[in-house]
Amino acid sequence: MDERRPPSLPVTWRPRQTPIIAYGLAVVMVVGAVVLALILPEQFRLPDRLGLVVFGCLVAGLLHLLGRTRVVADERGITVVNPLRVHRYEWPEILDVTMAEGDPWPKLDLANGLSLGAMGIQSTERERSRKAVSELSTLIHDRGEAPDRV
Repeated sequence: MDERRPPSLPVTWRPRQTPIIAYGLAVVMVVGAVVLALILPEQFRLPDRLGLVVFGCLVAGLLHLLGRTRVVADERGITVVNPLRVHRYEWPEILDVTMAEGDPWPKLDLANGLSLGAMGIQSTERERSRKAVSELSTLIHDRGEAPDRV
């Protein structure tokens, strides 16, 4: 059996490309909305211009939700930050992590029978995602309650 050393805690896994794209597009949206609001013809009044800027800010807010994804492991457990929710699990609550070929991100198998996608690890970053899943799996098996059977 391959004995892997778990990474030192705390450790954070986050995608490299997703935040760059999300925050880059957010800047483009806000700057574009402001510039467009300033150069609109005179027939567009202040409420129209403000509405355009607010719309750009709302789109930037949605892009922030995508850019903030991450998985954080510490001494007590795992925090999974997905776009809409933040999930916190203690080590004994997590049974395993799996990422099948073609999956966009790994799934955490939970003791309550549910599974949770961990969007902070993106399969598009091939080698990084494999390493992250391997490290996370090692931590889960190292810190979980039930030892592996031999």
